[in-house]
Amino acid sequence: MTVYQSKIQLKETFETEIVNITTNIQQEVDKSGIKNGIATIFNVGSTGGILTLEYEPGLLKDIPAYLERTIPKSSIKYEHEKTWHDDNGHSHVRASIIGPSLTVPITQGKLIHGTWQQVAFMELDTRPRRRGLHITIIGE
Repeated sequence: MTVYQSKIQLKETFETEIVNITTNIQQEVDKSGIKNGIATIFNVGSTGGILTLEYEPGLLKDIPAYLERTIPKSSIKYEHEKTWHDDNGHSHVRASIIGPSLTVPITQGKLIHGTWQQVAFMELDTRPRRRGLHITIIGE
């Protein structure tokens, strides 16, 4: 069994921006030489999430709109903001729900995903961030 690790650096991201990282992950799989196994993508930080979606303009609007309806930015007082005197309590709650990581199977050197399914990073913090995503690929 082989373990390959790397890091993907994203350009500066902004609140509710969704970045398609499928090609980036596939490039790391190619570099690893692993043909069958799994790839885990992990965001270091508590205000970003990793998800899958159909990366198309409608969903790029629908997902942030859904988060605003269910975990609003300004109509709720967040205890986190009382603790740290900042404005991103909603960011932490949203990121906790989406999750910081995702594992994708690899077969014959290719990530397994649906025809319209992509792997993406979603920025949830209120200020622009430069993100580093850690990739671990395990297999043969």
